[in-house]
Amino acid sequence: MDSIWREIEQLRDAPLAQIRLKYREVFQEEPRSQHREHLLRRLAWRLQAAAQGGLSEAAHERAQEIANEADMRVLPPPGFMDPHNAINGRSRAHLDRRIPRPGAVLKRNYGGATVVVKVLRDGFEFEGRRYGSLSAIATAVTGTRWNGLAFFGLTHRTKTKGARHV
Repeated sequence: MDSIWREIEQLRDAPLAQIRLKYREVFQEEPRSQHREHLLRRLAWRLQAAAQGGLSEAAHERAQEIANEADMRVLPPPGFMDPHNAINGRSRAHLDRRIPRPGAVLKRNYGGATVVVKVLRDGFEFEGRRYGSLSAIATAVTGTRWNGLAFFGLTHRTKTKGARHV
């Protein structure tokens, strides 16, 4: 295993062209990605799997069963596209990592007033009323359509300008 670790460490410092060349050698196909970290992770996994023998026969058979079952589904499961479909206790709307966890409070100054919004498990609360999205709140506050994440400063570009959460 030491030789595998050394090879992986050497690849970390190698130029992208060399990493892509090693990828071709190991996977016997052209890499579809130019993303350095992605290629390194795939290579590290494959090199370790080859050194340690890969998957057991039972694991390989189970993976094949799962793959075959996935091919059989032609329609998404009921409620898949429902925005209120709960996954692990959080609604799909809250799976966006830019939105703070339920219980957080967002504050933003607008028009001389402070807009205070509480993040709920299934939406948002503003002035005692429930809203399904931050965009709906931003529209209610400004009277014009807004991207709620942008209005509350939760986008990457405007993170330092807008809202803060506590």
